[in-house]
Amino acid sequence: MKKQIPNIITLLNLFFGCVAVTALLSGYFSIVLYCFLLSIAMDFGDGFVARLLNVSSPVGKELDSLADMVSFGVVPGMIFYVLLGGNETTLAAGASLQDFLPFVGFIFSMLACLRLARFNLDTRQSVDFIGLNTPTATGFVMGLLMIYQNDTFGLGDFMTQKIFLLPIILILSYLMISEFPMFSGKFQGLKWKGNEFRIIFIFAALAEFFLFGYAAFATIVLTYMVLSAIAYFTKK
Repeated sequence: MKKQIPNIITLLNLFFGCVAVTALLSGYFSIVLYCFLLSIAMDFGDGFVARLLNVSSPVGKELDSLADMVSFGVVPGMIFYVLLGGNETTLAAGASLQDFLPFVGFIFSMLACLRLARFNLDTRQSVDFIGLNTPTATGFVMGLLMIYQNDTFGLGDFMTQKIFLLPIILILSYLMISEFPMFSGKFQGLKWKGNEFRIIFIFAALAEFFLFGYAAFATIVLTYMVLSAIAYFTKK
């Protein structure tokens, strides 16, 4: 039974992802946010508990990716679908090309799936990431949804503009499968050297969350990507 505890936590990640999908289609965006936060907690918790109990299994590894595909693949794709007006579109005979445009959001879901499949086989990402990981990419999308819901800085309507969303979808999708190195949250000992960018990021993220609230998810991810780029070019 002890071996199944991490798997149960992983399945809760999947459960909250499913709830988020239904909440999105019903327009309950605050519930989507809470489900995202709970999915993040479960995604972290299953590995933490597995190490704590000293248990692991090939099934657990595969199950983790399958759950992540829903919570951090399907859900952000659905967010793009909704922001692009998918809920207002009825596909029927004679539907125009414009009516199919919201489905472009699922390009994110497709590339998230590819990234998760690659991650399971890539032995280079034991410490840091190569490419943008799916929970972080989903955090950015969640930030866009919160800006839309709360009309942060009057940018709510802009979050539904195709000229803005379509490039964002393509850029995020590319970053997930790119070879660009990005630091993880794994500290290299309790010291400044080697952890500089992680520490700077933590303080910057806290400041942004204090200033912007839940809309800060988007700016925090941007900060993370900028710091990762600086860290990469500094090492080179």
